[in-house]
Amino acid sequence: MTGPQEAEAAPVVKCLVWDLDDTLWDGVVLENDEPVPFPAALKTLRALDERGILHAAASRGEYAITSRHLDEHGLEEWFCDVQVGWGAKSDAVRRIAEGLNIGLDTVAFIDNDPVERAEVETVLPMVRCYPADQAGELPDLAEFQPEFVTEEAGKRRHLYRTERRRQVVEEEFGADRQGFLASLGLVMTVRSATGEDVSRASELTVRTHQLNSTGLTYDAGELRRLRASPDHRVQVATLSDRFGDYGIIGLAVTELTPTESVLRLMLMSCRVASRGVGTVLLDHLVREALAGGRRPVAHFVPTEANRNMLVTLRFAGYLPVSGEENPLVLAFDPDRLAPPKQGHVRVITGTD
Repeated sequence: MTGPQEAEAAPVVKCLVWDLDDTLWDGVVLENDEPVPFPAALKTLRALDERGILHAAASRGEYAITSRHLDEHGLEEWFCDVQVGWGAKSDAVRRIAEGLNIGLDTVAFIDNDPVERAEVETVLPMVRCYPADQAGELPDLAEFQPEFVTEEAGKRRHLYRTERRRQVVEEEFGADRQGFLASLGLVMTVRSATGEDVSRASELTVRTHQLNSTGLTYDAGELRRLRASPDHRVQVATLSDRFGDYGIIGLAVTELTPTESVLRLMLMSCRVASRGVGTVLLDHLVREALAGGRRPVAHFVPTEANRNMLVTLRFAGYLPVSGEENPLVLAFDPDRLAPPKQGHVRVITGTD
């Protein structure tokens, strides 16, 4: 592709949820036969992990026994979530998606039992299901082949496992959400995209739908062209806290005119949707535009998944311009400009 395009209807799989007994390994843990992993399954674990596709487990049994078996075979580190119990597999798959903050249409499920697959397919028809004997073939399927395999993609599992540690701390804070956010020591860095950032930035436009202001995707070539254009600015946002780095979590593509700074695309990774950083990035972009003597303007194209981004834009002070609906054009109301919010996120620029 050579320019902005509509987001794909069937996105690439972001997480493969495994049944364990007779699927990942050859046997049943509770029957005390100490099953060993299938070689084909291990190859698929590694291959998909290198592409940034996450692994989780939804299996029947006792959690403590299953967890011990995963650890003994060096498998625990491959999984971002492990749901073990006696409830419906569809409930476990739903919890995994919610915990990872990804859409169910980006989740796949593999199980040796056709009844279990049928239950998931019936309750969650958007989840793609596969029989266990197909495990070794999954890396060859189109839905398991992201357009980009960046260096950061190979670290995605570690980013999500770190997020699980954050969730444990968040639970300790209970209802005191602001206290939890303040405890993280969040630092957002906003800077112009470099040549090395382009592939990851393009990958974000393909992977992110809920917090994508226009639903557009940009290929790496288009982003490079926009980076070189004096009339455009391509910026990325990274995030870190006391637990570690989140990596590149945001992208902004802005068109500069003599009087306006037009936000053509802004998106934030779903991984940080609960951190309240979308409004922080918008506040930074607004102040940057005003400092350059330009009116902040934003384009918004509604999709089935990005309503939260419109809410974020409105909360940040953008109001619809009368008569502009396709795309919806919003302009910043200067009367809404509040003092800089230190809050729970410290913002620095790439030149700081």
